[in-house]
Amino acid sequence: MTALAAALARRIASAGPISVAEFMADCLMHPEHGYYATRDPFGAAGDFTTAPEISQMFGELLGLWLAQAWLDRGSPAPFTLAELGPGRGTLMADALRAARGVPGFLDAARVHLVEASPVLRARQREVLAGHAVTWAESVDALPEAPLFLVANEFFDALPIRQFQRDAEGWCERQVGLVAGALGFGLTAPMPVAALAHRLADTRPGDIVETCAPGEAIVAAVAERIAAQGGAALIVDYGGWRSLGDTLQAVRGHRPEPVLAHPGDADLTAHVDFEALSRAAAAQGVAVAPLTPQGVFLERLGIAARAEVLARNLAGAARDAHLAAHRRLTHPQEMGTLFQAIALTGRGSPPPLGFDP
Repeated sequence: MTALAAALARRIASAGPISVAEFMADCLMHPEHGYYATRDPFGAAGDFTTAPEISQMFGELLGLWLAQAWLDRGSPAPFTLAELGPGRGTLMADALRAARGVPGFLDAARVHLVEASPVLRARQREVLAGHAVTWAESVDALPEAPLFLVANEFFDALPIRQFQRDAEGWCERQVGLVAGALGFGLTAPMPVAALAHRLADTRPGDIVETCAPGEAIVAAVAERIAAQGGAALIVDYGGWRSLGDTLQAVRGHRPEPVLAHPGDADLTAHVDFEALSRAAAAQGVAVAPLTPQGVFLERLGIAARAEVLARNLAGAARDAHLAAHRRLTHPQEMGTLFQAIALTGRGSPPPLGFDP
């Protein structure tokens, strides 16, 4: 039993079962035992690898997307260039390098990283040592200015609640104690106003997940863009409308039971892009249609970029480069599992890489 599992067991024994959202929040960000609060989880030595760590092409293309969005909106200066959950800082470093060729972009950019983990903040300082960077605790802490924002694999790590439909309503899934160990259980059936619209497309036994923190964050981003201008790009894995249990744990690059090692494994859930889009649109922005990552990257020109980089490679390095291109774009790899949406001001030019 991990230290966090023991702490959670004592808490549950004293106060009763906790929601899945409370469990996730403690597992990921507990100040002493939380997964992100205590380690750098990325890369071969960690537990998982994200797109920016797979290939520089990912961050480069997203950087050029941001630069084009900035140009299309009149090149405001100064502006806030922000990333939510920037990991090691790899994506932002690649994005800034790619955007150097866009006149005025870097001079006007004020880089802000929204990051809660002290361990990852330290790593970001190292990777972005050549740039002026400010860290923020939340979107609300970003300065008042046109906002150009990117979030890659950020929303999947936000705490979710899980509800299982019952003939009489919805039962919330909870984490309690079963024979002295952590185990899942259900509350009594109850009405859930936020899920009233899901009665039409679910049946008893179905699980629906909600992520109030994600909806609040995307609404805050959209509100900024509607009021001050800018654009936002969100890339994550998930789909349109939550259905089913998608909560998962990864440790040492392998899936494992969610309750096996609390605090020592990454926990994520599929993003409900319909819910994010609805929350953003309510703030008065335009939301580009959900687009598979592979399609999005191909529209941005990843094939041409891959060809250019391959010219200077040979042997194992070339093979790894080609494998990275495939992994990012192929339908059987990350190409369709990961999806993208963009937020822009109503009436502004359509964002690059999305169908009008």
